[in-house]
Order: sequence, then structure tokens, then C-alpha cells
Amino acid sequence: MAFLHTLSKSFPGWVFFCCCFCLPLFLTNSLPLKGASAAHHACRLRKINFQQPYIRNRTYTLAKTASASDKDTDNRLIGQQLFVNIRENNRCYLMKRVVELVVKDVLLTEVKNQYPYVEEVAQFLASLTSELNSCKFSGNREHIEKNLEQMKNKMEQLGENGKTKAMGELDLLFDYMENACTDAPKKGGNKKKN
Repeated sequence: MAFLHTLSKSFPGWVFFCCCFCLPLFLTNSLPLKGASAAHHACRLRKINFQQPYIRNRTYTLAKTASASDKDTDNRLIGQQLFVNIRENNRCYLMKRVVELVVKDVLLTEVKNQYPYVEEVAQFLASLTSELNSCKFSGNREHIEKNLEQMKNKMEQLGENGKTKAMGELDLLFDYMENACTDAPKKGGNKKKN
């Protein structure tokens, strides 16, 4: 306490205190990490979101149940084709948009009464997209919109089976979102459908 009292009486002491203690604290809290942008941090989810066995099992069970009703084995909605011409720093933004589309156009439609766990999985995915609310694309948006449009068109062309296919690929959506939006790659899980 005496130290602060002495500093408050001497201007050079106060300046010294601010330069040595306050400025470094201020700088480390307000600047993004070296080589990272604020948008990058807004496009990150905590790994723990994907490590909850309860929701992972619900999502995978829903996908497996819907996949059993999917008669179209030639088409894929959720896959590497989504990432064509998409820079790595925009992949999480793209996955956020894909999840929003699947939740709105598939999970919250009439199919929710046909399959188990739809509402729980929809709530979980919606909570992830709300955490990514500040996630924005960087650079040119053209390829993102084109890839999303291709997915949406393919789903519409498949009709009702398009919704079934999207639900049957929820395990892929879960994995792709985890890989695109968390810093560390996933170490396990369902890799059967690449």
C-alpha cells in the first residue's frame, strides 16, 4: 500500500508503474494471437462440445436410423465436395452455413416426428451455430455460395429422399463440423463414410 501511495505522489513513478505493469497486461488481452485474426477466433468451437458421448450417440443413432431408409447410394450431400475451392480458414464458416441449412430445411420439418432424437440433435446443432454467430467468411464468398447452392439443389432434386439422405449423413456433418471448427483434429469416431 505504501508503494502505491509513493507512486501516486510522483509522476515518473506512476508512468513507470503503468509502462511496466498495466501496458503489457492491456496488450496481451486486447490483441489476437500472432498470425490469427479475430474472425478466426470467432470461427472456433470448443472441442468439449463434440466430446459429449450423449449427444454424439444421439446424432450417430439418428444418422444410422435415417441411413437405413436411404435408398440412394450414388449421391452424397455432406462430403469433401463441399470444400472444393474453399480456403481452410473459411471451412468453419461453410460448415456453420451447412448446419443452419440442415437444421432449418430438414430437422425442423415434418421429418422430426419420424425419427428418434431429431429435436435433441437439432437443438445441439442450433446451439453450435449460435456459438458461431460472429463467424464470418474472409475473402471471396463466391465459392462458398456455389457449393452451398449445389448441395441445396441436389437435396431438392432428391425430393423427400434428400431429407432422409441429409439425416443419414448427420454423423458426417458432426465430424466435418468438429474438424473444421476446432483447433485439434478428431482422433476417432465414425470414419466409414468419407
